[in-house]
Formats: sequence, C-alpha cells, structure tokens
Amino acid sequence: MQVAEIFYSLQGEGKLTGLPSAFVRLAGCKLHCKYCDTPDAKKADSAVSTTAEQVVKQLLSYPTSFIVVTGGEPLLTFELEILCTKLRNAGRHVTLETAASIERLVDADLVSISPKLSNSTPFDPVLARQHEALRLNLPAIGAFIEQTHREITEFQLKFVLEKPEDVLEVQDILSNFTGLFEPADVLLMPQASNREQLASRSGWVAELCKQHGYRFCDRLQIRLYGNQPGT
Repeated sequence: MQVAEIFYSLQGEGKLTGLPSAFVRLAGCKLHCKYCDTPDAKKADSAVSTTAEQVVKQLLSYPTSFIVVTGGEPLLTFELEILCTKLRNAGRHVTLETAASIERLVDADLVSISPKLSNSTPFDPVLARQHEALRLNLPAIGAFIEQTHREITEFQLKFVLEKPEDVLEVQDILSNFTGLFEPADVLLMPQASNREQLASRSGWVAELCKQHGYRFCDRLQIRLYGNQPGT
C-alpha cells in the first residue's frame, strides 16, 4: 500500500473530535476537489510503499485506542480490508474516512462519509468534467449507511459548506436516505484552509445547524496547528 503519512494527533473533525488518535493517510485519489487540503496524498507515486503489517505495527505503537484511516481516498487501496481488520482485531477503534465515490464496503467502527458537493468542483474544465463524473455516488453512500445499520456500527455524513446556500444541496442529497439517519448523524463543516477562513464561516454554519438540527463540525486541526501536515 502507498502511505502518505502516519502521525499521532487529536481527531480534528466529526463525532470523535478532540480524542487522541493515530492517523494513517493512504495515498491516491481520483477526485479533483478545488479546496483539497491534502494534495500530497493525491498521487500514490509520491508516497512510501509499505505493507499492512508494517502500518499496523507503527499505529499500535501510539498511546491510543483510536485509529483513523484517511486519504486521499482509502477505498482505492487494495489492502484496506486487511489493514482495518488487523487494527480491529488488536482492539483498536477504527474510523474510516471516505468520500464514498466508490462502491466498496469495508468494516470499520465509524464510517465517516464525506460526499462532495458541487462547491468542490475545480475551475479547470477538463478536471471539472472528471470530478463531476465521480464526486457523488448515491448508491455507494446508501450501501455504507445500510451496512452500519446491519452491523450496529456508527456512521457520520460530513458536508463541507462554502456558502449558506450549500445546505440546500445537502438536503437534496439527504432526501435519498429518508429514515436511515438522524439529524445528529449529519455534520456541517466550514470550508477553510486557515484560521481566518474558519473563523469567518463558522458563525453562519453554526446557525444552519441550529435551524436544521444538524451537528456542527469544527476543524480542530486548523484551530490548533494551522492545517500543517502531520496534524
């Protein structure tokens, strides 16, 4: 597998925000989000080639029971099932971060699904066409939600908002999964690459959460570390 980085930090987003966690960022992604905050993880050929066993050994060395498997897009990694199974068998709680643009189910304790809204589409027309063709896979999202119901594990639906009107797109996506989620499973997160953007957008995102009963999703890694690699 191709690994962009392994590090120990605090979970910065989602239901487990603030918990000390070990992260493995797998390389490779077919999307072209204009606000991508991990561009170094986009291409697998820029990462370190290793095995699931070596990754597990390093992750287990950190003083935490919480592991986050992120990317890039982890679903592109062939050994992903092996990695997650070994970590769970070792007694670790595994969060899988995915855009769910690929229909491939992998067992985890928390599946963090981040569907990409149209605000993620890049300006370059060629990349935009490629991105639009892949960014939203409703059957894959539904399959992950239904899997968590069957196996009594957790999921969260995390949406990045750039402007208040983006919530209408969120609601349109959610209308496909009526009865399969609670409002608290839906996380609205400000699009931000620095502390200034996070501060300027957090207020209206919080108000939208209050209006609709959704969960506000902070970006603690930006507040604490300024969105640096390994944080």
